[in-house]
Amino acid sequence: MSVQDIAACARETYAATQINIDATENIAMSNPIALLVAGLAGGAGLGALVTATVIDRPAMSKAAMSEGMAHDHSAHDHGQGDAMHDHKMVEAADPAPTLEIELHSDGPQSRNLHIMTTNFTFDPEGVNGAHRPGHGHAHVYINGVKQPRAYSPWVQLDALPKGTHEIRVTLNANDHGHLATNGTPIEAVTTVTIE
Repeated sequence: MSVQDIAACARETYAATQINIDATENIAMSNPIALLVAGLAGGAGLGALVTATVIDRPAMSKAAMSEGMAHDHSAHDHGQGDAMHDHKMVEAADPAPTLEIELHSDGPQSRNLHIMTTNFTFDPEGVNGAHRPGHGHAHVYINGVKQPRAYSPWVQLDALPKGTHEIRVTLNANDHGHLATNGTPIEAVTTVTIE
């Protein structure tokens, strides 16, 4: 195929694309999929689509997440207004849950957190629901920064930066209230040093 043949083919494709875009203009304005197809057919849509999806969304390393960019609670309200982490205390039923935590090495900078409880059931299906005695989830904090919730006894803490880190775990009811005994939150704290 000669350069002239390629140019002629490109002109024909462009003209056909313009006809398709004109014919679908009314549909495209009310249907984002049609708009996407029309943009891709025009030749520049893919580049614009990729640019639009990554602009103002910098990549976030797991290390950055543990330094303060972790799980954003602003997307879902726990009934506490702007005090996202100011959860109410929920007095635990008798027998009260107990909590202990252990860290197990999982490479030079990662640790597996074992959340050991008694009288407590991890209840991912009940999250955001009404308080159910003895059921809920755990909140995990690294250096005071909340991480994603724990719905099971094992959580991987991946790519911790070098230094000493405080790991704190709280037991929480399905409605996110801190479980407590006699007004004292049920929580466990340990530290880990990454060298």
